[in-house]
Parts: sequence; C-alpha cells; structure tokens
Amino acid sequence: MGVFYYDYSDVYISSVRSSMDEQLKAMGVNYTNYDGAGNQAQQTDQINTAISNGANLLIVNIVETSSPDSAQQACDAAKNAGIPIIFFNREVSDDVVNSYEKCAFVGTNAPEAGHMQGQMVGEYLLENYDTVDLNGDGVISYVMFKGQEGNAEAEARTQFGVEDANAVLTAAGKPELAYYNASATDKYLVDQGGKWSAQAANDYMATILPEYSEANGNMVELIICNNDGMAEGAVSALQGAGYNTGDGKTIPVFGVDATDSAKQLINEGKMTGTIKQDAEGMASTILNLVSSVQGGGELMDNTSSFNVDEGVAKIRVPYATYTGE
Repeated sequence: MGVFYYDYSDVYISSVRSSMDEQLKAMGVNYTNYDGAGNQAQQTDQINTAISNGANLLIVNIVETSSPDSAQQACDAAKNAGIPIIFFNREVSDDVVNSYEKCAFVGTNAPEAGHMQGQMVGEYLLENYDTVDLNGDGVISYVMFKGQEGNAEAEARTQFGVEDANAVLTAAGKPELAYYNASATDKYLVDQGGKWSAQAANDYMATILPEYSEANGNMVELIICNNDGMAEGAVSALQGAGYNTGDGKTIPVFGVDATDSAKQLINEGKMTGTIKQDAEGMASTILNLVSSVQGGGELMDNTSSFNVDEGVAKIRVPYATYTGE
C-alpha cells in the first residue's frame, strides 16, 4: 500500500501520519509513506511509481486542491490499475470520487470548523470585550491568517470564522470586527508557500507589530488562524513583542486542529482556543476502509455508522471545540 502526504512539515498531517503508522503496523499491512513536499508533480510521480512497483491500494492526501485535475489523474491511474484509492483531508470534487467505484474520500465538513471557530471567537469577545479592546475605541481589530488559496477548508474557515463571530457580536449590540489594515482588498493574509506554516504567520506578524502597536493606538487585538501551525507562529511573534507569555497581557489567538503543541499553549494561557480536527479519528476512519478491502470487501462496506454524504462516497469526521483542560 502507498500512503501519500501532501507535506510532512504540516503539523496536523504529521499527527495523522503518526496515528496511521501505528494503526497500519497493528493491522499487519505493508505500506510505504511518501512526502509530496508541497509539490504536485513530485506526488504524481510517486503515485505512478508506487503503482508500477505493485501497490494494490492508494491513500492520497492530494497536494493540488485549486483544481480537480491532479486528483482526477491519480484516480484514473488507480482505475487503470484496478486498485482502490482513498483521498483524505484535502477535499477532492464529487466528480472525481464518482468517476470510479473503488474511490472514496475521508475528510471533514469544511464549513463546520469555520462556523465553530466563529462562534467561539464571538462568545469569547463578548465575555472579554473591554480587555481585548486595547485602544478602547469600541471596535476589535483583527488579523486573519489563511492557509492556502483555493483550498476548501481554508476558504470556509476564512469566511465563517469572521462572519459567525460578527453575527454573535452584532446580535449583542457590538460592532463587527475591523480588519487591521482598512485599505486591504483581501481581509486575510495567505501563506504564499501553501503550507499553512508557523513561519509564514510569524513573518507576517514581525512586519505588522512594529506599525500596528499599542504605542500607535492601532494595536492588532485578535488573531484568527486557519490552523494551529499559523496560530503558533503568531503566538511566537507576539511573545517576541512581550505579549502572550502566560503571565501578562494576552492578544487572543484562535486556531484549528487541536495539535498537542497548540493545546499546551492554550493550557498555559498563551493561546486562546482551537477547533479539534481529530487526527486519530481521521486515520481510523481511513483504515476502516482499508480493513474492508483487506477482508475482501468493498471500500464502503462497513460505513453505516459514519457520516456519509448522499450520492457520493465521502465520509465526514466531526470537529470539536478546545479551550483548555
């Protein structure tokens, strides 16, 4: 079996990989992991090589998500070889999945994390409004860190993380959030490398903080991130400016994934909250499909207890909020 990851450096994906490795070894499955390193051409070559070397099942965390072409190529390669393919985490189109009866997708409901994060942000602000409003102007200034353009999870989290927070605020008579840079056309900052990295968020904040500061009366008062890696990068930059040390002034930072390192920051009072994307649950759901094939059945034979989309073999792993233990 070949297991193809879009990028080993992604913190959440590393958590999935660790859980997958552990469970695959327990199942007695022979497998090889491949690191796409954020390069679709490299991953496509890896898939073709694995098939040539006799792989009889593919598990693919596709690199390219802005168009269906790469996922379709991978699906067609599996179809031509007559072997099952399971895409996971990074959404592929229904058309790709439906193009082959031995294809499935395991992921999340992309908007769910954004809705849950937005609700969490809004409720936190209502409980701590005056403390968060550092310049006392009655409006909360925020930064949004978007992982990647064209990625379904990033698009939904970016939209609903703000929209739903605003809905909570306005329902309570508070003004909507104000993006820190009023002249910006896009109300978010993207990891240009497409890796949702801590480094990207840290670099952005290192540029932002000298200009948008308490001394200048325009301090960034809230940071919303599409994943915990970027949240951790933002926290690190804030700590360099004297914030979020656990015993002083804290700028609320919210993420998605509930990685172990993010949970530690939350429990230490250095980060505010996250939405749990269940890495172990993701891996076990995928391997439920593998187990069906291993036993001589079809991919979707034992999925009646899962949340499966209507009309397409897509299984959704639920999210949960995390604000500390």
